[in-house]
Amino acid sequence: MKHDDLSIVSQGESDTMEFKESFKDDALETIGAFANTRGGVLLIGLNDQGHPVGVTVGKATLREITSRISACTEPRVVPDIRVETMQDRSVVVIEVPEYPIKPVSVRGRCYRRVGDSNRQMPPAEIAQMHMASTGSSWDALPARGKAVADVDLDLVCRYMTQSTNVGRRDFLKGADPVEVMRKLELLADGNSPTWAAVLLFGKRPQSPLVQARVHCGRFRTETDIADDRLIEGSLLEQIEETIGFLKKHINVRFVITGMPRREQIWDYPLEALREAVINAICHRDYADSADIQIKVFDDHIRIWSPGLLPYGLTVEDLRRRSHASKPRNKLIAQVFYDLEVIERYGSGIHRMLDACAAAGLPEPSLEECTGGFLMTFRKTAEVADIAAGQDIKESEKQLAAHVAMLEREFAAATGQATGQVTGQVAGQVLQFCQHAQPAKKIQKLLNLNHRETFLNNYLKPLLRSGWLEPTIPDKPRSSRQMYRLTERGRAVLALIKKPEQPK
Repeated sequence: MKHDDLSIVSQGESDTMEFKESFKDDALETIGAFANTRGGVLLIGLNDQGHPVGVTVGKATLREITSRISACTEPRVVPDIRVETMQDRSVVVIEVPEYPIKPVSVRGRCYRRVGDSNRQMPPAEIAQMHMASTGSSWDALPARGKAVADVDLDLVCRYMTQSTNVGRRDFLKGADPVEVMRKLELLADGNSPTWAAVLLFGKRPQSPLVQARVHCGRFRTETDIADDRLIEGSLLEQIEETIGFLKKHINVRFVITGMPRREQIWDYPLEALREAVINAICHRDYADSADIQIKVFDDHIRIWSPGLLPYGLTVEDLRRRSHASKPRNKLIAQVFYDLEVIERYGSGIHRMLDACAAAGLPEPSLEECTGGFLMTFRKTAEVADIAAGQDIKESEKQLAAHVAMLEREFAAATGQATGQVTGQVAGQVLQFCQHAQPAKKIQKLLNLNHRETFLNNYLKPLLRSGWLEPTIPDKPRSSRQMYRLTERGRAVLALIKKPEQPK
């Protein structure tokens, strides 16, 4: 093979590279997934480790592969196919470009590339991909059953005034708000409000989009909820009310700076939280039936919004200083920009990261999970301990009390006195869950045969204590559910591991 192909092969399979020993149906799925994502190279004649096993190539082999790809894909994919030699063995190289109009189906099913594997796309994702590839967005579609009478024109006039005052627009004083909406394409077909118009300026934005709201909660543990609130109204109202909820449930201290005013120091920089909330509300998938979910814990905040990242955009892209802006809801994003809610397209994530760094906090985690996008803010260990009112001695007391409780529960369930066995097993569970593990694997590692005993005497008490947490909290019965340590769980594990001091 060419020297540059060799260097690529040595990197292994990825989102743009796959190895197959022969050309079968799963190779067709890979071609479709490459076409729907970023393109890629499929090498036929290599095993999973990238070692050449070779293929037999006859006069008609390439023509047959091309014909089969063409017959099984819609729209038809025409890749570049050639034969190269690697360690004296023939390898078929199939280069698949990213298809401009997506999605491409393979025998009626659509796939996209996720890491080094192919994932079948559900109908909603197929629709989103098609809109994105054609330059349209869901919020520009006409809102069924809605008319101009369902829009609060006073809100439109306020938008016109504010966006003119900040210099992002130049609306004439006294301009007709309906005509302005028409020019901004907030009215579809000239007279029907779009979903963007309903969400931004509608008199009843949650009719019929009941999911267009923010569900906020203050959690002591995963199951102990101290405060719960559903925030509705227009999207701009939701931003301010959500920030108000967060400010209510995080701590603030005052620092004397020598100036007439004291400086407020919040657990988390408000600028970062605001950017995260705006991102969630502006870029969520409003066709998804789930609410935006915000959970405030003692030591961290989770902000989850429905909808994976737009196509062609990855979490790694978001962390780069310069990345393409691909708003899911183009009309909503434009109005947010006009009002300076969004400072500059594509800059929000970095303002959020910079604000946390300036405050001495860990970098927020960004990840796609359970069909949405999750941002997690964490305190420093020192701040978390202060906020939770815990010091090492208090943690040790809690650990001892919890071990004693586990022992009592175990003894009651089995009719046996167990000494320190249960406490030791609880420590083993924490040890195993430093990396997320499914319940079945934890039970197997503990050599426990009775599932109810494992769940009731070990897993559930550790979840109630706040030392373990599920990776998919919103779907507790998910077949993909796993469990991992919380910040408190790490502190407890450190205590368990701590060597005894000499007497």
